[in-house]
Amino acid sequence: MAVTEKNVRVHRFLLIIVLILSLVDRALCIRIPDRIPDSSRDLPDQQCLKTAVFALGSFWRSEAVFGCLPGVRRTTVGYAGGSKTNPEYRSLGDHAESVQVEYDSKLTSFRELLDVFWSSHDPRQVFGQGPDVGGQYRSIIFTNGSEESRLATASKEKEQTISRNSIVTTQITQLGTFYPAEADHQKFELKRKPFLLQLIGNLPEEGLRRSSLATKLNGYVAELCPPKIQRQIDAKINDIIKKGWPILREL
Repeated sequence: MAVTEKNVRVHRFLLIIVLILSLVDRALCIRIPDRIPDSSRDLPDQQCLKTAVFALGSFWRSEAVFGCLPGVRRTTVGYAGGSKTNPEYRSLGDHAESVQVEYDSKLTSFRELLDVFWSSHDPRQVFGQGPDVGGQYRSIIFTNGSEESRLATASKEKEQTISRNSIVTTQITQLGTFYPAEADHQKFELKRKPFLLQLIGNLPEEGLRRSSLATKLNGYVAELCPPKIQRQIDAKINDIIKKGWPILREL
């Protein structure tokens, strides 16, 4: 009887050893990352986040113009510069199609946004831009405070010295209420590429409007990013397609 009990104890001991070795083996198979990604590093200090609003023709293209700039976190198209409350695309009143740019002032300055504004449309054209005719397409710099007004005025004066034979028609005015446009108009260029929408996870409308990734891709689709950035995004997308990974997380 004593021998039997001893055998039982030995058997149990061996089972415990086997179990421990099994757990150790599983632990060795767990891959511990060298560094846990800190997504907060990609987020700007809230005190450095600023917004600027411009009108420079059709807001579909205007939104894409700013999408690839360093520090630009999101863009939103909408209506500003008029007196009508709650304007709509088919009923703008005296508002202009505009784009609101949210940016990290540590990476991009208001002066740099002004440079992009001037180089992205014809500020000498009256009552429209290109084939788009009407007051809703007029050129406006909206300002928040005296410093932005000073920078905007100085940049307009500089632009006027370049345009000696024609008058720069751009208005400079204090920003009132900015009304976001209907969902159909947000990230319009990107929405013309369903494959890219699928690649970033088919975000809902509000998520798409607020997405920094969608903001940059909107500029990329319109081919308005600097050539180097266009090539980098091309390479990233091609690599994802090759690997078959379905979601694009960052650029």
